[in-house]
Amino acid sequence: MEFLDSCIVIDYVNGKIEIDDNAKSNYYINSIVEMEVVVGAKNKRELATINKKISDFMILDIEQDIMEFASKMLNQYALSHNMTIYDAIIGASCMMYNMPLVTYNKRDFRFLDIALVDID
Repeated sequence: MEFLDSCIVIDYVNGKIEIDDNAKSNYYINSIVEMEVVVGAKNKRELATINKKISDFMILDIEQDIMEFASKMLNQYALSHNMTIYDAIIGASCMMYNMPLVTYNKRDFRFLDIALVDID
């Protein structure tokens, strides 16, 4: 099981990368990633395509403990590492679910205690 960062899902939706159908069940996202991808839709047709493609992945719940942990991380890293709210929630999700993060933006997460991996 691996968590997909928004940048990976955006490239998947835009056809820049392929994800094997058999591998899709191993990839997870949360509603933050979903929203970051959906907000890029330019019209209803594109929105429908995005929603269809992201439905390939399992959605992890963002429980209150994840939000509290993300808030603590923001207090610790927002000023020193320019951590954003979205990255804090994604990082907290990976840490709480003990999942590696598949991302191109490793510098955004390198200071967290999570495994950072490339897309297979």
